[in-house]
Amino acid sequence: MAAKFFIPSVNILGQNAVTEAIGDIKSLGFKNALIVTDKPLVEIGLVAQVVDKLASNEINAVVFDGVQPNPTVGNVEAGLEILTANNCDFVISLGGGSPHDCAKGIALVATNGGSIKDYEGLDVSTKPQLPLVAINTTAGTASEMTRFCIITDEERHIKMAIVDKNTTPILSVNDPELMLLKPAGLTAATGMDALTHAVEAYVSIAANPITDACAIKAIELIKGNLVEAVDNGQSIEARDQMAYAQFLAGMAFNNASLGYVHAMAHQLGGFYDLPHGVCNALLLPHVQAYNAQVVPGRLKDVAKAMGVDVTALTDEQGAQAAIEAIKQLSVAVNIPANLTELGVKAEDIPTLADNALKDACGFTNPKQATHEEICQIFTNAL
Repeated sequence: MAAKFFIPSVNILGQNAVTEAIGDIKSLGFKNALIVTDKPLVEIGLVAQVVDKLASNEINAVVFDGVQPNPTVGNVEAGLEILTANNCDFVISLGGGSPHDCAKGIALVATNGGSIKDYEGLDVSTKPQLPLVAINTTAGTASEMTRFCIITDEERHIKMAIVDKNTTPILSVNDPELMLLKPAGLTAATGMDALTHAVEAYVSIAANPITDACAIKAIELIKGNLVEAVDNGQSIEARDQMAYAQFLAGMAFNNASLGYVHAMAHQLGGFYDLPHGVCNALLLPHVQAYNAQVVPGRLKDVAKAMGVDVTALTDEQGAQAAIEAIKQLSVAVNIPANLTELGVKAEDIPTLADNALKDACGFTNPKQATHEEICQIFTNAL
């Protein structure tokens, strides 16, 4: 089968990336921006800095700062109202995965009409979204460069997966200087999110040589830099390397897709409003233990990328080494020990599993699971 590769047409990474990006925005002729962000970034003054830089380049901006950690249908609708009222001709998302996903929802509905709920699934829209520039402040989700948009439907208490080529930003920006103020807990969670993206893409049945190269390099960089980024948040080098790592992981999963870790984590986020990266970190070793039944050799490669000497190991031993290395990294960055600590209840697992299997229809896990098997994976993570 032919492989498609999706990525924004322009991507700027490194120090001073924001300044360079705003010059590019000006050259495109945009005049009125809707900045989609969250209140913490307003409070630390980061949003005001971007607004001032835009103004100095004769670009007006209005701000929607109502994005929740798990962005909702209501967030999209509120942002769209501001965009329409101010005749914005493009959108800037500023933040991590939550503002990026919310901005994608706003930009998509702005041109396609209806509700964001109409676009759940794969390539449902018919028109390109309003141009979106994604300025990233975390190193994890890679939402700034993917076609994935995750929005919580408050009425159904589920996360909708919108996978659509029309949600791809036209420009992504990763400036490590914007990441220096991120607290250790968020740095850890987003870093483990990036690791999950890379691992799930590498074991995916849709993997190809391009996604493999991206995934393995991402794993190496995360192993080499995440602990330092968590322990020393002011390390510009660690932040820069983690920005590249999460971007590479994004390149991998944007094209090879994801698996049961994400399908299950989406349910935990929608049901309990839990942090996505933490859910991924806790589920990742348990799902890979399940996948090891069919792709032990691939997981042995993951172990090697994480610094394990696999020379004398069988594929099965290598897979187990990968699982242990993932667990050790989670401990090193202070991820909670299990789902019980997050308030997940055993009696909710059948519902969570049912919804996870529905969500997984668009993903590419290497082994297809039954409802009972998904329940068992959830139980193992309690």
